[in-house]
Amino acid sequence: MNQNLKALQAYPFEKLRDLFNDIAPPALPHIALSIGEPKHQSPDFVSATISQNLAKLSNYPTTKGIPELRQTISSWTCQRFNLTALNPETQILPVNGTREALFAFAQTVVNAAPDALVCSPNPFYQIYEGAALLAGAQPEFLACRSENGFIPDFDAVSSEVWQRCQLLFICTPGNPSGAVMTRSQLQKLITLADQYDFVIASDECYSELYFDESNPPLGLLQACAEIGRNDYHRCVVFHSLSKRSNLPGLRSGFVAGDADILKDFLLYRTYHGCAMPVQHQLASIAAWNDEAHVVANRDLYRQKFSDVLAILDGCLDVSQPDASFYLWAKTPIADTDFARGLFAQQHVTVLPGSYLSREVDGYNPGANYVRMALVAEPEQCAEGARRIKAYVKSLNAHSTNKQGH
Repeated sequence: MNQNLKALQAYPFEKLRDLFNDIAPPALPHIALSIGEPKHQSPDFVSATISQNLAKLSNYPTTKGIPELRQTISSWTCQRFNLTALNPETQILPVNGTREALFAFAQTVVNAAPDALVCSPNPFYQIYEGAALLAGAQPEFLACRSENGFIPDFDAVSSEVWQRCQLLFICTPGNPSGAVMTRSQLQKLITLADQYDFVIASDECYSELYFDESNPPLGLLQACAEIGRNDYHRCVVFHSLSKRSNLPGLRSGFVAGDADILKDFLLYRTYHGCAMPVQHQLASIAAWNDEAHVVANRDLYRQKFSDVLAILDGCLDVSQPDASFYLWAKTPIADTDFARGLFAQQHVTVLPGSYLSREVDGYNPGANYVRMALVAEPEQCAEGARRIKAYVKSLNAHSTNKQGH
């Protein structure tokens, strides 16, 4: 067996099940704010496109995807991120969602060695860690602290770490905080990648969930283009229809950027056996070509954030993120105790922040935070917020009674 498998930790939701294993929650309807699975209506025209093309089940799909899909992705990306060019033949690959692509990408890019590092934010999407370990590298976690806007302090990273770094994962907008990296931060990383010869993989799957229609989040390729780096050297981005279009079950996304890297990634994927079904490719074309449903999606999230934050005002230390559909809330007690108590008293599930992060030098940047995914319908999210408020009030009352004694 691959010995690196022993280094993998349980997934956060497995830990959450264990955390609640001995609890019998009250007879209230369960409200799940723990998993970032979009619950809004999927576009009808996407399912219609699949139905109309079921005859394509008799065709083997190609790993590179059909030209029409790559051209559609190129057009969308250029328009969305103000790019002058993105070659659909050499700089784009369709993938079955960002999760499998992020994992596979590390297997392509990393040259296994005892001193090889894959750097990532902390807290982080757990695929980054697993991808690093199974590629034969060690993860190096860069803390995302509140004082830095939940973005890693890249200036604090030593030259020795950068020298050993082969791959840097970034997530913007971030999971779990929703923090968006600035132009200067992205361009600083490009300079560091040139200086120390590492690849930047930018996970941008939440890029289309934002609040200000006039100010969408910046992307890594956009930061490249603005400094004349139209070959996107050492830079690759990952996008998905899961959050943008409420299509997590379609398993459709793309990787774009440096043509030389993608050439090798295509070779890996050809052996990996991960081609997207043709009918899904055609449905993806329909989704990428339509923005009306995406705007409506953002409107619904705006409503939910407004309602939930109004209810939680003065209750928890939490504020609206830059983007994404998460709230990253500071807890008055340990995050695992908060999650257990909330589930036991109110039958509401949130994810402890310490399950999304790792302790480094005695510090876990996710501790005393919980992640809430506002993915359900507005009234269910609002009801979840009301129950959280009631739970926090009970904590405060308990604390006051203890002090009285």
